Amino acid sequence: MEKTKAGKNEVFPNLIEKNKACKNLTASLHKLDLNPRVFRGKAKPPSLLALCLGVVGKHLEDIIVDLGEIAVNFPADIKMAIAAIARRRKLLNDEVIIALADSSWEILDISGSDISDSGLVIVAKMCKSLRAVDVSRCDKITATGVSDLVQHCHSLETLRCGGSLRSEHTARRSLGILKPKLNDVEGDSWEELDTTEIGFGAQSLRWFVWPKIDKDSSEMLSTECPRIIVNPKPTPFGFRGFEVPREAFPDIKLDDPFVKDVDPQTWSVCGFTPKITSSSLVNSNELPIAERFRLAYVERDTRLAPKRAKNARQHQRRAEREWMMGDTSAKAIALASKATKSLNTRK
Repeated sequence: MEKTKAGKNEVFPNLIEKNKACKNLTASLHKLDLNPRVFRGKAKPPSLLALCLGVVGKHLEDIIVDLGEIAVNFPADIKMAIAAIARRRKLLNDEVIIALADSSWEILDISGSDISDSGLVIVAKMCKSLRAVDVSRCDKITATGVSDLVQHCHSLETLRCGGSLRSEHTARRSLGILKPKLNDVEGDSWEELDTTEIGFGAQSLRWFVWPKIDKDSSEMLSTECPRIIVNPKPTPFGFRGFEVPREAFPDIKLDDPFVKDVDPQTWSVCGFTPKITSSSLVNSNELPIAERFRLAYVERDTRLAPKRAKNARQHQRRAEREWMMGDTSAKAIALASKATKSLNTRK
């Protein structure tokens, strides 16, 4: 009995010490700051390259016609930066993207632009190393353009779409394009198939970003092509053993790293009005528009002056008549004046 009591006395202090250690460790973890504040000094002045890109971006509409000749010797990252500025200024179309496309590009962000299937096909043929493409809110791109993109870009891993009514329709129509197809359906066993017989489809695509995908499309894609992960969530542990790239997150713009140092005022004014060079424009010798408005007003005022005078006289007579009918003294004065006139005429 004494040995048993002694054993218990030795065990309980150990448990108490372990509990205290656990509590201290928990308190230390609560106090641990996982997001330390980084001291930020004065903002760095913009680089000369960023300033030059800002100037070019502000006057981009003036050089679009000759952009192909101007940008032919630009590095790939400069071309990408100009394309990013053009997209933010709502100037990105087939002509601009074809003039800027570079064979070394690995990302392509044309979201919300006026690029059509024809422009996308030409860029896909030029930029075969594309890994991530964003065609969301591109109302001029159809499933045909997506098919050509997948056909020419065999390294494509991330595709982003949706965001507008037409783009949602394009994404839904493109699901059949993304799935692999079997060319030889008469074989005896799938084990005897050659890799060349499994054609088409986005064989390298792994991340498909479509924020408003419907339930049926999501289930169909996950069942028939589980390799493609739809709308992956950010997680530090990856997804199915793969690290989710930043391009697969819809809140991140693909071309942001190329214009991070450029002044946002560069694209504060979106779009531009095309310059009309028609010969039917107003000649410089004609009067200014303000003077033409003034002369038109004077002419109208002169034309309506007699009518206004007539209306004023009618209004005055009507007012006098109403006053005479409502006031007895005025009526008496009017009758007396009439009587006087009649007497004078008789004489």
